[in-house]
Amino acid sequence: MGFTTGNLPDVDPATFLDRPFRDRLRAVSTHWVDHGFGSPKMVHSIYILKLLFLYVAAGVSIATVTSGHNVLDVASWWNEPIVYQKLVLWTVLLEALGLGGSWGPLAGHFEPMTGGFRYWLRPGTIRLAPWPGKVPLTRGDTRTVADVALYAALLVNIVVALALPGVHTASIDAAIADNAGLVRPALLFPIVGLLVVLGLRDKVVFIAARGEQYLPALVFFAALPFVDMIIALKLLIVSVWVGAGISKLGHHFSMVVPPMLSNTPWMPSKTIKRAHYRNFPDDLRPSVVAGGVAHVLGTVVEVATPLVLLFSTNRTVTLLAVALMVAFHLFILSTFPLAVPLEWNLLFAYASVFLFLGFPAWNGYGVADMSSPWLTGGIVAALVFFPILGNLRPDLVSFLPSMRQYAGNWASATWAFAPGAEDKLDEFIPRPAKNPRTQLLATYTPEEADVVLHQMLGWRSMHSQGRALFSLMMNHLGDDLDTYSLREAEFNCNSLVAFNFGDGHLHNEHLIAAIQRRCNFAPGEFLVAWVESQPIHKNFQEYKVIDAALGVIERGTYKVDDAINEQPWLPNGPIPFDVRWRLEAEPTDRTLREPKERDMRDVEQGVRP
Repeated sequence: MGFTTGNLPDVDPATFLDRPFRDRLRAVSTHWVDHGFGSPKMVHSIYILKLLFLYVAAGVSIATVTSGHNVLDVASWWNEPIVYQKLVLWTVLLEALGLGGSWGPLAGHFEPMTGGFRYWLRPGTIRLAPWPGKVPLTRGDTRTVADVALYAALLVNIVVALALPGVHTASIDAAIADNAGLVRPALLFPIVGLLVVLGLRDKVVFIAARGEQYLPALVFFAALPFVDMIIALKLLIVSVWVGAGISKLGHHFSMVVPPMLSNTPWMPSKTIKRAHYRNFPDDLRPSVVAGGVAHVLGTVVEVATPLVLLFSTNRTVTLLAVALMVAFHLFILSTFPLAVPLEWNLLFAYASVFLFLGFPAWNGYGVADMSSPWLTGGIVAALVFFPILGNLRPDLVSFLPSMRQYAGNWASATWAFAPGAEDKLDEFIPRPAKNPRTQLLATYTPEEADVVLHQMLGWRSMHSQGRALFSLMMNHLGDDLDTYSLREAEFNCNSLVAFNFGDGHLHNEHLIAAIQRRCNFAPGEFLVAWVESQPIHKNFQEYKVIDAALGVIERGTYKVDDAINEQPWLPNGPIPFDVRWRLEAEPTDRTLREPKERDMRDVEQGVRP
């Protein structure tokens, strides 16, 4: 690929859609091995410039200058607590504005590149409450003026907390003789409250602000004395690392590594990329090399190294462990993973240095130095509650609070539109951006835009869920599969609600119902195959098929082994499914087939017989 020109699959765009769907899938998945998404390197340069200037230069300048430090005198502020607090707040601000993760073309925001505030400051856009109607004042799916006011208040409070100088407290003055104070707790509590209230009204904004990780940090900033705060922050970052590492125990993460490395712009060697697949181009399952990279350089490092950092009192061991975690995050950053959480990775690299070298255990900042073992136990219990629940019952918890970043074990979906039906989204849903395909038409011909969007289907097919999603489409669309427009749900979700981070819970039947209320699709016009994450203690995943006009029309399960053992393009046909419930269609009405005794949970949700 060049600086300004991308690398599309070697197909004829004019006749590409005339090919059978599985042939198209094979073309784009094999192309991904050598070229990834094929983005022009100009795209990666834009992300680097955003990271260096908007995040690092602007963020560090604000954090240091407002705290009384010279931004160029790094030695004076690298371990200054208020600088760390303000860098966390700066990160929250950028994420809440939509300028952090899930920004730009690598996340499906082609034109314009920014979603975020453009949606959340606009009444009338789609709002998705996590428990609509079950929590007072959360009914409905339309953003109101009150929602906009709450969101604007959050942004203003973060800006004020960033701008004002710190205040001295007895706890930090006792621990550090010469310090610039801490962010005022009175400014932090409103941010915490606004994030919670906003999250109950719209889970998208909460997830976009990365509330599952930054909200606990803000609570620690506001409520704990200094030494307890530092130790609690260590427990927080270790829980994120270890939770993410444990979630990689299984088959899914081995399937994440090959396509991630294939999409790495600085890795031009096709030999290295192909080494992560068993036998290119005929067998694109992960190789032994990919498994080693995933579970040694990934899982082991992410579980063992943080535990070493948490308990080590040896300077050399701690320094080496910090260096390893910094390298770990910088490597992930350099691969430009889809959803592009570059700021998050850079912050965690800095946090490794700040927390474990700036305030090491041997200086009185070890776990045993917290003021009360009851406080330690309470914080640990709170930090592990959602990861444990989310891994046992992924249907109840987003994969982000479950700490399954990069694990490959995600709720996912594929959307299918009958000819012409996709245009209804542009026609009837008010929002600052159009469908991804419409956005691409500013740069590509319609035929080329279809090829670009198929590359995302190729990426999905290389993960375990993709084989199940496309198998479901084959089963439900039959001979019509080749005439429907299939779309990666994550990209389309981004264009509808401004954000997605690989979280299928943001585009489950609740979003589909919100779309249907606006677009009024006919039965069969808009079909969704949706799979839930795999529970850590089970060997299967649950799925559902949703017809926008009818609601959920089928539920069941499939064995993970059946998905991971297939090729991305499903040469042997659909994988097997255990259908546990189905909406039956009859000539004059629609009735529900009696569910089996082992019927799935919450069958009634989204079903309108």
